[in-house]
Parts: sequence; C-alpha cells; structure tokens
Amino acid sequence: MSRVSRRRITIAVLAVVVLGLGAGLFWFQPWKIWVDETVSEALPSAPATTASSTAAPGASTGTAPTGTASAPPAAPQAVASGELISHEHSTSGTVKIIRLPDGTHTLRIENLDTSNGPDLHVLLTDAPVKEGVAGWRVFDDGRHLSLGKLKGNKGDQNYALPAGTDLGKYTSVSIWCDRFDVSFGAAALTRA
Repeated sequence: MSRVSRRRITIAVLAVVVLGLGAGLFWFQPWKIWVDETVSEALPSAPATTASSTAAPGASTGTAPTGTASAPPAAPQAVASGELISHEHSTSGTVKIIRLPDGTHTLRIENLDTSNGPDLHVLLTDAPVKEGVAGWRVFDDGRHLSLGKLKGNKGDQNYALPAGTDLGKYTSVSIWCDRFDVSFGAAALTRA
C-alpha cells in the first residue's frame, strides 16, 4: 500500500471519528449533567370574568343550569395533585392542576428537583405510575398530552392546559425525555 493510500485512509478514519463524536455529543448532550436550569415562576392569576361582574347592582345572576360546570372559583384552586417519584433519574417535587378564576387550568410543578437532560417535556397522561424500571417507558404508550418542553430541571413552573382538555381522561404527569423515550420521574394525580 502506498504512502498516499495510507494517508487517505487515515484522513477518512479521522473524519468518521470526528463526525461520530460530534453526533454523539449532539445526541447525548453530556454537558447538561453539570448544568442546572432553575425556574421560579409565580402561580398565574387571571381576572375573574363571571356574570356577576356585568350584572346591574342588586340584580340576581341566578344559578347554573343543571349539567353545566359550576362558576369558576374566586381564587386559584387545586383540582388534582401528586408527588413526583424517581424513574430514570432522581426526581422529586409536587404537581398540581390549578383551576384559575377565569376557568382555565394550569399544571404547576413546585419544588422540582431532577437531572437536566436532552429534549425533556412535561406530559399529562393516562398511564399508571409504577415504581422502578417497570414505570420508565409507559407514558407515551396510551393517551398523552405534551404541555411543552420542561422549562428547567429545578424550581417552580407553570404549564397552561389547552382549552377543552378533559381532565377525567388523564391520571398522571411525567417528566419525559423524548430523545430516549424514558421518564425521569412521574406523579399519579389524585382529584381534590
């Protein structure tokens, strides 16, 4: 083999190694192990827009018809909550579904403490929360709703639920790594 051929092979091998290393770094993002992203969002508030605010003074607003939702609360109110358990990564914190005065709902995560990772999302799901390895990969199997990318791996954060979300169809929340299809941690929701 000539010197030119060996040099071409060496360059080709080095190019493959560099490309492989670059792809691996992009895929795994190992630097996130040492980087914490702390979020400190306050509980959202929305002005109450009830019939009583537009009624004439002293007028009766009546009651809600049978079969319709009751009037929104005057202050934010938890309608479901749960404690996060660890799955693939050590995870702790509290999740709450909050009904705001305007009738909208927000998922609130408080005191979150988990690992940072690539492509983390917050999922509202119908999957049961199982401890250990058995619970790591179940949250994208059935009905699930992505509320968006995790804003930070520590702290307090809010995720607005889309209008019309049927809360009766969802029983859990997962901090979900889309890149590797694995739960970092999850919480079973208990209705208030």
